[in-house]
Amino acid sequence: MSLTSGCTCPNRDGRIGFGGCTFCSEGGSGEFAAAPAPIDIQIEEAKRLIQKKTDAKKYIAYFQAYSNTYGDIDRLKKLYGDVQEREDIVALSLGTRPDCLGNEVMAALTELNDIKPVWIELGLQTVHDSTAKRFRRGYELSVFENAYGRLKKAGIEVIVHVIFNLPGETRENMLETIRYLSRLSPEIDGVKLHILQILKGTELSREYGREPFPIMSLDEYADLIAESLSILPERTVLHRMTGDGPRNLLIAPLWSLDKKQVLNTINRRVNENRPR
Repeated sequence: MSLTSGCTCPNRDGRIGFGGCTFCSEGGSGEFAAAPAPIDIQIEEAKRLIQKKTDAKKYIAYFQAYSNTYGDIDRLKKLYGDVQEREDIVALSLGTRPDCLGNEVMAALTELNDIKPVWIELGLQTVHDSTAKRFRRGYELSVFENAYGRLKKAGIEVIVHVIFNLPGETRENMLETIRYLSRLSPEIDGVKLHILQILKGTELSREYGREPFPIMSLDEYADLIAESLSILPERTVLHRMTGDGPRNLLIAPLWSLDKKQVLNTINRRVNENRPR
């Protein structure tokens, strides 16, 4: 279930920059998260939405939007501790940046992880610093490497986000990111793969309007996912193969709106590539 922590991001509040990464919408990639409200109300509302599709009784509390380890540490410890106390919550998943994991935060995460599993989702997107500068990520690869090592040493599960089709990147550039992740030590726990989504109102949408860059077709994307799966370690969990863009904001790629078709195409391509 997607929840809201009330955090912002150092790439929005001026510590690093303003406006966030160029592809990031005003909702900070959390358009489908619960509206800000007391956490128990958020959880019950999220459960109602989920139960329309499944009879699940246990849930992962996913704090997705913005940087969920950035802010008053006492407030965050209480918020996440309250969530963990619920019997219907089995794990806590926090989306954040590798530069938002100071010593106090790491100590708090370690304590929380001793109670119930904590997953940290890091928005790497690419290993290429030149690409990262173009979309204003705000940190270099070495910062990710340091954070990854500290999290794994603390026994915390790490999931890394990767975006394909970032402006200026070739197919080989994208595969270099996947190969890098496959060589991480300790071995990477999980990966979320996304196609770049151009959303109205973002700096990226204005860039795309001025100088349109090529957008992958569904077949090209499915091929890339299949090859990525052949590179990643067998025990690495693929948590996501595609993303949901808000229908009213999405400019491209429009094929990503048909999630069933996207997943069927990927599954077909993966099966075709599987050794016989």
